[in-house]
Amino acid sequence: MKSIQLLFLSFFLFVFASQAQPPVQNASIPKDAPVDVTITDFKDNPLPNEIMIFRSKKNEREYQGQTNDAGKFSTRLPAGDVYNIFILGFKDSTSIDSLVIPALQGNQYYKNPFVVTYQFLPAKSFVLENCNFDLGKATLQESSFTVLDELVSYLKRKDDEKIELGGHTDNVGSAASNLKLSLDRANTVKAYLVSKGIDETRINAKGYGSTKPVADNKTAAGRAENRRTEVTILE
Repeated sequence: MKSIQLLFLSFFLFVFASQAQPPVQNASIPKDAPVDVTITDFKDNPLPNEIMIFRSKKNEREYQGQTNDAGKFSTRLPAGDVYNIFILGFKDSTSIDSLVIPALQGNQYYKNPFVVTYQFLPAKSFVLENCNFDLGKATLQESSFTVLDELVSYLKRKDDEKIELGGHTDNVGSAASNLKLSLDRANTVKAYLVSKGIDETRINAKGYGSTKPVADNKTAAGRAENRRTEVTILE
């Protein structure tokens, strides 16, 4: 399965490129470009603590910044490259666009910044991909630690958010046993997050058993999809 990504319902991205300035006589001319970033929701409210990543197409090197309380940050990127732009969830999200910074010639330099303005609405719920348990138990498998550590990092960055952890099962077994197993698994994930420093008052664990399937329980693939732990961002 793919690693967890914080999905977005929709977005707009605006990139404005400044032009290279006329040549100047300076022995220490910067060969990179200033970039100013603003991230807001669709009502133009600033979104703090969002991380935007610029990944070089030339060498895969990454540059990133985190928005302040005004939803802004500034960075510098080497000229003569194309950068794929990502918003960091738990893993890099799908690239939302790219920024082209033309190469500089001679004594040219970029005086005015490239301006990147991004508007989006974060999803309110998502599945913890690869959060796996032993069969019929609430014991986490070691393969789950990667995605859970990513969730820990996210919650530390978004320290004003509260979440619900929803445990879900397939329909194999009795409704009562599935309900208990789903709650036990949600509480196991909660305990892991708390052990990593997340305040337990920010986490509500709830078991739904097999009552909210997202796929057909008649197939093995469908049952596997129904066995899941969902994160819901609470208001």
